[in-house]
Amino acid sequence: MKNLKIACLAAAASIAIASPSFAEDLVFSLKNGTNSVLTHFYTSPVGEDSWEGDVFGKQTLDPGESIEITIADGRKVCKYDMRFEFQGSADLDTTTDTQNLCELGEYTIEE
Repeated sequence: MKNLKIACLAAAASIAIASPSFAEDLVFSLKNGTNSVLTHFYTSPVGEDSWEGDVFGKQTLDPGESIEITIADGRKVCKYDMRFEFQGSADLDTTTDTQNLCELGEYTIEE
């Protein structure tokens, strides 16, 4: 009987390990708290050597506006580097930051 319990526990453990585990989408609100138009927004997990594609595509974010951002890259990481590019601003030409997107509900980019 003891061997049967051990065999059942081992089988259950192997099923749990073999089952695919999917990462949840990372969703947060991005607000442009600057006086410049945000033209490009890039993210990539911390430690990556290059930026992922522009999250905005052809979209922009005017000063004071907010947009809901969804990072659905299937990764099981929370810490992301973020890169923001602005139109016509020498002070804010490119701004970068690192955040834990799993815990982030709202992010405001400021000057």
